[in-house]
Amino acid sequence: MAEIERRKTPTVKIGHVRVGWEVPVVVQSMTNTDTADVPSTVEQVAALALAGSELVRVTVNNEDAAAAVPHIVEGVEKRGIRVPIIGDFHYNGHILLKKYPATARALAKYRINPGNVSIGRKDDDNFRTMVECAVENHKPVRIGVNWGSLDQSLLTKMMDQNARLAQPQPAREVMIEAMIASALESAAAAERYGLGHDMIILSAKVSGVRDLLDVYSRLAARCGYPLHLGLTEAGMGSKGLIASTAGLAPLLLSGIGDTIRVSLTPKPGGDRTEEVLAAQQILQSLSIRSFMPQVTSCPGCGRTTSTYFQELAEQIQSYLRTQMPEWRKKYPGVEELKLAVMGCVVNGPGESKHANLGISLPGTFEDPVAPVYIDGKLATTLRGDTIVAEFKQILDRYVESHYGQRAKSSELVGTR
Repeated sequence: MAEIERRKTPTVKIGHVRVGWEVPVVVQSMTNTDTADVPSTVEQVAALALAGSELVRVTVNNEDAAAAVPHIVEGVEKRGIRVPIIGDFHYNGHILLKKYPATARALAKYRINPGNVSIGRKDDDNFRTMVECAVENHKPVRIGVNWGSLDQSLLTKMMDQNARLAQPQPAREVMIEAMIASALESAAAAERYGLGHDMIILSAKVSGVRDLLDVYSRLAARCGYPLHLGLTEAGMGSKGLIASTAGLAPLLLSGIGDTIRVSLTPKPGGDRTEEVLAAQQILQSLSIRSFMPQVTSCPGCGRTTSTYFQELAEQIQSYLRTQMPEWRKKYPGVEELKLAVMGCVVNGPGESKHANLGISLPGTFEDPVAPVYIDGKLATTLRGDTIVAEFKQILDRYVESHYGQRAKSSELVGTR
């Protein structure tokens, strides 16, 4: 992986997961079930964790949800899944955390939105109560500012101050500065109430890419806290994926960001784990972390009127996803594997040679043969109707021979 100089921030412990500059960027997600529905929430937390979400957040919005949290944590643990569960609080978190102490203990972290608690108004008793619960239970806190629920008293004050200037700033500039001020002032208040500097994570969520870049660049320059990145409402489908990538990539490559979430709007009944896979792919595409073998495949053109290479690429991608839960345990480092599934002679052999394992399928009017390259060298040529099955066998043998030995070596080192 390419080295990127990250901002030096404290290491925050969230359950067994560590967040900060000394450890890799962490992938986070959030459930969209009714938290009070324990079986459904356990099911989704487990699915997100198995997909690779290293932190999972749940809404704690009412008494039924608060009462359910310890049972959710217990249910996930009974499945043998270790993933810290974070409580997302708005408006009534101070009441729920005090009334349900088992929930305050069970959660690995609290997320507090300063715009939806009393801080910045007549007093900050509600915010203080939540922070003191965190201190009492040794829990870290993410202070999550959101431009859709920004502290209106702070924003109004800053807008008024700006209006009195000889050359007022645009409203967008004041909004960004208000978000940064809300985050930093809330963090300072949390420390006054006893929360350690190494127990705080900040976020400043917006829904526009340019706004995201500006607010996080400025926030990063003014504080030493770990930062959680993401668009607050990325959107659906390709719009959400592209916007999230466009916003997160420049920040991550600048060394900004310690946890990320891709907040995709799922289709009705859609798979929530898509946002986890998207976050992983962003990190892997930037050579920051590796999560699973990558498949290079060509888009196709007039030379590839057959759909065979597309079908093979899809089957190999699905096969990798199916195998990875087991491979990850048995074959350390397999996530670094690179494959190429190409559709004609133009770039097929070259791309295949650059991959650990590559196949160049015949394009239109080309000879019906498929050369297979292993670590840059032509290893065999496949023909006929069994190409897919044979290529999978070659893939399995490669994984066993190249990564199985690593596992054995690791075991030997561990026994010394």
